[in-house]
Order: sequence, then structure tokens, then C-alpha cells
Amino acid sequence: MVDGTQALLQYLNEPTRHNALRVGEFERQADEVRRQLIIELNQTFVTPIDREDLFALSRAIDDILDYAYSTTNELDILSVRPNTYLRAMARLLLLSAQEIRLAMEQLEHQPAQADAHAMQVKAIENRMDKLYAKALAHLFKDPRDLAEVVSMLKLREIYRHMYHAIGSAEQAANLISDIRIKFY
Repeated sequence: MVDGTQALLQYLNEPTRHNALRVGEFERQADEVRRQLIIELNQTFVTPIDREDLFALSRAIDDILDYAYSTTNELDILSVRPNTYLRAMARLLLLSAQEIRLAMEQLEHQPAQADAHAMQVKAIENRMDKLYAKALAHLFKDPRDLAEVVSMLKLREIYRHMYHAIGSAEQAANLISDIRIKFY
């Protein structure tokens, strides 16, 4: 997740085919890890954390990378150049991924710290809400012609991918907090 969001930010800073392919590779790796987790969950009778929670957390994390991939894919197929808003959104997404990783690493032995990292993700999501609104306001300010309207619609769709990626990060953080309450 962290590597994939770092790759997304690198792509937005240097939108090359190679960097786009790296994001796609991390997304495929995440799909494979999730597939393996599901197999193991189906073969395991008892887990230290509820199976449903592990399944839901893996889905939220996978969704983050799905949105990262769809962002790079649509930038490419729609011929849209990354802008400062997208780069700022990607930095927030990377921060969220780092906080989720830290929360997961500390969940077993330092559950209060894990919860603090999960709360940071929620604070980052609030920052994304403001950035997303600002980006949309800027985007829809006085289009001059049909070409600008088309560009606006393309970019809005891409902004939405980033917004939903942060929403998935918040969902992962909420699940980590739920796990902490249940077990620690």
C-alpha cells in the first residue's frame, strides 16, 4: 500500500509510462496478497482477529490501490496532465497509507498507538475534504469553451478517484479502531 501510493506520487511528478506501469504492478501485487489472505482465511478455523474484520480491512486496503491505479490509468487514457491539486491529494494519500501501516504494525503490542495512527488517517481525510472542494471550485471556475468543459469533466473524474482512495483509507482506519476496541 505504501509502495503503491509512493509510486502514484512519483507518477504524478513524472508521468512516464514506466511510472504508470509501476502503479499497476503494485495494484496487481495487492490483489494477489488479498487473494492469498482469503484462501488462508477460508482454511483457518480460528484467527487472532475476527475473520470478517481481516477480510474487510484487506478490501479497504486493496481499494486504495485500485483507486491509485484507476487514477494513473485514466490520466493516461484521457490524456490529462497531472496538476498541483492531484499531487497534493497523492501526498495526503501517501500519508494515510503510512499511518495505516504504522497502525497495523502497532496493533498487537501498542494498541493505543495503533488507534492514534488510525485517528491521524481521519484527520488526513478531513484535509482531503477541503482540498477536494478547493480543487473542484478552481476547476469549475468560468470555462471559456467546450474544450475546457470536457477537460473539466475529465479532471473531476480523476479527482474523484483520489477522493475515494482517501475514503478507503479512512475505512481501513475505522476498521483498525474497531479491531482495537474488540480485542485490546
